[in-house]
Parts: sequence; structure tokens; C-alpha cells
Amino acid sequence: MAETALKVTLLAHTPDIEKTCAVAARTCYSAMHADELTAWADEKDTGAFLENVMSSGHLSVLEHASFTFFVEGVSRSLLAQLTRHRIASFSVQSQRYVSMAGGFDYVVPPAVKALGEDAVGEYRAQMSQMAAWYAEWQEKLGGGPSANEDARFVLPNACETRLTVTMNLRELLHFFSLRCCSRAQWEIRNMASEMLRICRREAPAVFANAGPGCIRGACPEGKRSCGRSKEIREYFASI
Repeated sequence: MAETALKVTLLAHTPDIEKTCAVAARTCYSAMHADELTAWADEKDTGAFLENVMSSGHLSVLEHASFTFFVEGVSRSLLAQLTRHRIASFSVQSQRYVSMAGGFDYVVPPAVKALGEDAVGEYRAQMSQMAAWYAEWQEKLGGGPSANEDARFVLPNACETRLTVTMNLRELLHFFSLRCCSRAQWEIRNMASEMLRICRREAPAVFANAGPGCIRGACPEGKRSCGRSKEIREYFASI
């Protein structure tokens, strides 16, 4: 058992992301065939073209491309938030088929760490106790998947999980606008920020202005604003 850390790995994405979306957009206003559209995209500054399309609010063309990430070092608490985003596909490590009898890795919240080593030690001891309870129940229930599915009820939200997630570009923009906001829970905010960093590297024109709403104008949270828009704009300009 050990404290775990967030890691986001890009598994795959649509080839020629911006070209694919640009061709999709051009399709709507052109009589060209596929080979002609492809030749047009090869000669066109597709990044600038897409920026113009997006500025007009035509975001449906972004649904033709997607990213697939492998995420590890996150808690089951994060999972409950992430799966609220319905326009996405998730494959999550099973607590039924993956036994935790040998212990489990876990996430330690920054607020606990801020209290000092004594608090972190107490937290670790609690994780160990839960692991012991799990092992006891798994043994009493006879072991195997059927025992795991009931023994897991004593596992904490802090327990690490791993997952594969796929989102199209339009949903990613929506996801970043909500989960990169300072009002989002810290763990999913960290994950979203790392995903955004990767997306900007692969499709800079699409994700240049992605992130919380305040980087594109006034804070959409209104009276609930954190009041740190300048600081947040600077941060997301740097990732």
C-alpha cells in the first residue's frame, strides 16, 4: 500500500485531428468530393480555418475527432464526478475482478498533507485498517470475484482506480470549461488541466482558448467567482 500520484497518458487520437475537423466543416459549404476536400485541406491553413469556424459557434464539426486517455493515480471519488460527463466512454478497473486483498494504493488530499506528518500518519493508518477489514471480509466470504464484490463495501473513496476515457473534441472543450475552473474539486481539476496540456500539444488551434470560462471573458460563476481571473488566465496561458 502506498500513496499514489496522478498520471495521464495519451493512448490514441484521431489522425490529422485539425485536418479531419476542417474537412468536416468544409463539407457543409462545398460541392467537392473526398479527394478534392483532402487536397484542399493539405494546402489550407486548417488551424486558422478552424479558429474561424469555432468563432462562429459551429462546434459540431469537432465531434468528428476524439482523444483517448489512460488515467491512473486517481480516487474513486474522482470517478464519481468524471462519469457525470455522459458524452464520453469509460472503461474502469473493476473492484470485483481485481482483488485488493494485498492492499490498495490511495490518494491523500492536499488539505490532509497541509496538517503535517502526524495527520498524514493517521490517514495512512486508517487506510491500512480499511485494507485489513477488506482482507478479513474477503477471506470470510470465500475469496474470488463474488467475495470481492461484497468486501469492497469497506473500501474508501480514497482507493486508487485506473481508467480509460475517450471524449470527442467538443465534449473536451465543455469538460475543460467546467473542470479546469478553480471551483471544481482539486483532484478532477488537476486531471483536467493535464489532459488540456496534452490536447493543446496535439491540436493547438482547437484548444488554444480552452479552459475555465474566465480565460475567454467574464467569470461565468458570477457572485461565486474566486476573484482570481488574472492569475488563472496566466496559468492556463503557460500550460
